[in-house]
Amino acid sequence: MDIQPMTTTETVTADRRWLRNLHGSGMNATITLDVSKFTSGTHYTAATATNPYALFKSGLPLGKITASGLYGPYASGASDGTQVLAGLLATETQFNPAVTKVAGALLAHGDVDIAKLPVALTVPAAASRTDLIRFS
Repeated sequence: MDIQPMTTTETVTADRRWLRNLHGSGMNATITLDVSKFTSGTHYTAATATNPYALFKSGLPLGKITASGLYGPYASGASDGTQVLAGLLATETQFNPAVTKVAGALLAHGDVDIAKLPVALTVPAAASRTDLIRFS
């Protein structure tokens, strides 16, 4: 019988093909996401029997909800603050599906390949977005 301790490691690489380069990625802001504003299957992958955590996709366009100060998905036709593009979710973010708020990182400065974002985005006019993200 072998009772030696064994250590294993697992490396997971985030899918950030949408990020053209690392410019600005060291300036991410810590934010809080309002889970109730997001849609399973569109904005995040639901938990499963083999993985009990849900997973927000990196690159999600986000807006800041005026009333709560939390962040939700950017929606051009909204009137709750999310009609202004604040930035993109910088990293994939795991969360317990039972929670209502999740910490995340907001990329508000950088170069982004719009075709590789996890959801379709029509870049808003300058008045409705941060000017520090270059979309191409």
